[in-house]
Amino acid sequence: MARRRPFLFLIVVALVLAAAWPLSAQSFRVQCPPTTVTHPTAVPSTPGEPVYNGPTQFGTATVTGTQGGYVTPTSNVNGAVKCQQISGGDGQATMGDGTQTYMFSFGPLSGLADIAAGLPGTQYPDVFNTVYPGTAGQMVLLRGDPATTDGGTAGNSPGSGGTSAAPFTWNGAVGLTGDPDVLVAGSGTGATATAIITGGLVTDVTVNTGGSGYVGAPTVTFDPAPPGGITALGTSSIGPCNTVGCTGNMVTAVNITYTGFGYTSPPKVMFGTGENACATNAPAPACLTGHVDPHPIIDVGVLNGNIPAPLMAFDEDDEFFLTLTNVGMIMRPDLFEQHTVHFHGYPNASSFYDGVPDASVAINIGGSFTYYYLAPDAGTYFWHCHITPPEHLQMGMVGQLHVRPRQDRVPVNGNLYTYLGYQNGIGLPITTPPTVADLRTVCNPAADILCSATMPAINTGATRLAAGTLCSGASTTSPLTPRYTYNDGDGSTCYDVEYPIQMHGFDPNFHFVGMTFNPEMFVDMKDKYFLLNGRSYPDTVAPGPQATTVTDSNTHYSQPMPALINIPAGGRALLRLVNLSVSEYHTLASLGIPMKEIGFNAKLLRDQGGNNTEFYTNSITLGGGESLDVILDASNTSLYPAGSVFYLYSPQLDHLSNDAENFGGMMTEVRICNSVAGSVTAGDGTTNANTFGNVCN
Repeated sequence: MARRRPFLFLIVVALVLAAAWPLSAQSFRVQCPPTTVTHPTAVPSTPGEPVYNGPTQFGTATVTGTQGGYVTPTSNVNGAVKCQQISGGDGQATMGDGTQTYMFSFGPLSGLADIAAGLPGTQYPDVFNTVYPGTAGQMVLLRGDPATTDGGTAGNSPGSGGTSAAPFTWNGAVGLTGDPDVLVAGSGTGATATAIITGGLVTDVTVNTGGSGYVGAPTVTFDPAPPGGITALGTSSIGPCNTVGCTGNMVTAVNITYTGFGYTSPPKVMFGTGENACATNAPAPACLTGHVDPHPIIDVGVLNGNIPAPLMAFDEDDEFFLTLTNVGMIMRPDLFEQHTVHFHGYPNASSFYDGVPDASVAINIGGSFTYYYLAPDAGTYFWHCHITPPEHLQMGMVGQLHVRPRQDRVPVNGNLYTYLGYQNGIGLPITTPPTVADLRTVCNPAADILCSATMPAINTGATRLAAGTLCSGASTTSPLTPRYTYNDGDGSTCYDVEYPIQMHGFDPNFHFVGMTFNPEMFVDMKDKYFLLNGRSYPDTVAPGPQATTVTDSNTHYSQPMPALINIPAGGRALLRLVNLSVSEYHTLASLGIPMKEIGFNAKLLRDQGGNNTEFYTNSITLGGGESLDVILDASNTSLYPAGSVFYLYSPQLDHLSNDAENFGGMMTEVRICNSVAGSVTAGDGTTNANTFGNVCN
């Protein structure tokens, strides 16, 4: 045994080094391309996505010197590119009885202002790819979601940790910055050094030689070469590109080669409009190639966990780029926890992005990974970490995802049945839009018994409603636009305001053990706190984000979303209900306003004959991993007058408590308002993605 110990010691050392080796290659990055092959034209947040006039038309692009080509849109391109960045780490939250709990959790690293207002953090590229306009010192003050702004409306005042009284409105990616100046160094007689920069639209390139010992001017080449070439300005600089040259062309690499010796300072290469554009706090978009400064990411991301996890929302036909950055766990530095994102029940484009580590990838501490998704089917989904799921879900790594239907983008006064009937390929006499069926979503019940119809059995004549009206057709003073839950073709899933309601619970013993040692047995989990959107009553009806002062001595807005439901008089509210508990069935009952169940597990309740199978109920029960779409219809103002208050609560009496206390639990209020004021426009262009924090007048 004595002779074996050195050998065993070497094995242990080798294993430790092997485990640490991947970490040395980790780095933070973020990706949000403004265009893709499928969306070749950038769609800005204003005015947002174009109206829906029929399916995207595809053709095959020919590629010189290759066999065949690839599919590319030819006309009528639908959807847009959307992006979001989140952190994976830990955090702490406060319960209704004052108990503080430790979490493994996700936090926002983009869309901070929107998340502060209870909106999705999903953004268009022109919003996402903006650098924080303040200084690095101010960014440090933003540690903790959502940026010490009291709901994003009260201002970034000094009293809340900020430096000005102006509202905090920035929704860009935390840490995003231009590529650093490229230092090209070499040594020795005849040495050659080459710098290669992966970039975007380069409109100006400056090369400063500096030092001495160079032999002649540097050699500069672009890849691909600009059609008009570049303008040489002497031996010390190359550029700017002329108007016909690089402006508007995608330059993917710039190669600078020096020959010589005796460098006393290396030459410097800068990109963008103006000599120092990429070195400033607000670089030109040309310089934003995914490079991030890790300092603000760590400052904002550590102990920044939210419950629920950051809300995501995008539209059918979109391409969604989601970057997960694993910032580590400051409360458990002994854990090398990987994290992933798994869209539960979602039809992924590839298993590589599914988040199940057996079939895809897992993200180490200090690394980032960008997931890619298409948006094929509208509905309510949720997402979670898939590393030891029972543990990470119990600890709080769960959030919601909403996919909005194409029907939202039908032109105002357009017939819903006419515009969307082609999706089923049922031979509707459509002249505008074209009669081409979308092969990705085509569903003809007469020919395919495995699909269910989404079009109603008859054309009811329902049309797309305009802003300033309610689903009932009545006018309203609320700044709302009627929207739809699914492509229903008859307006049956219309809603005026929407609210995600996440049912969840936690076991305080499991969380305490998770903060100090390895977790206890999963079979011993027993939830004692029961939550709606991470809060228990009466915190569920408190407007704005809820803050917790945690062990890093900073205030973190760990519970950004209340569960208060405000419905304008005569309006309808869509409740996107999900049960994300790992140990409990949950039941919610509505007192006074029956719930109209319209969708289950992201599927419209409709049979193959096109008949609605929706129904009214006073209570619903969901198991873990299930979602449900219900509408609270308050259109009858004689039954539901302004000023009325109703309750949504759990009839399971032990779920109306906080551990040993006999108050709290899963209950919230439904308030009927004269109007819903304070509606904000989200970074994704929607004006009423939800109305958390809005005032009930």
